[in-house]
Amino acid sequence: MSGDFEDIKLKLREFAQERDWDQFHSPKNLVMALTGEVGELNECFQWMSEEQSNNLSDKQLENISHEIADVQLYLIRLADKLNIDIVEQSNKKIKINALKYPIDKAKGSSKKYTEL
Repeated sequence: MSGDFEDIKLKLREFAQERDWDQFHSPKNLVMALTGEVGELNECFQWMSEEQSNNLSDKQLENISHEIADVQLYLIRLADKLNIDIVEQSNKKIKINALKYPIDKAKGSSKKYTEL
């Protein structure tokens, strides 16, 4: 795991241990909490037009930044509990997606790889 992710992972681990929260951080519970945070991020954009979502106020951007951080923190914590290296797996997934979505077929298209 890259340095920044590793540092955050260790801080989160310590944070949970200091509060005796590790007992609550099963993979299932972390996924449920993550889903809640994704819902909160979704609420930030609910009812916005495409144009509005591309022109956020400073306050909106701050709220969205907090929600994105919450989502990321739960992902890092979940990966830690499952001993998954997020950076390594993300790089693997980018390579997999490059094969599934070759430029000559996918460029400018929103079709799923099974429809290309």
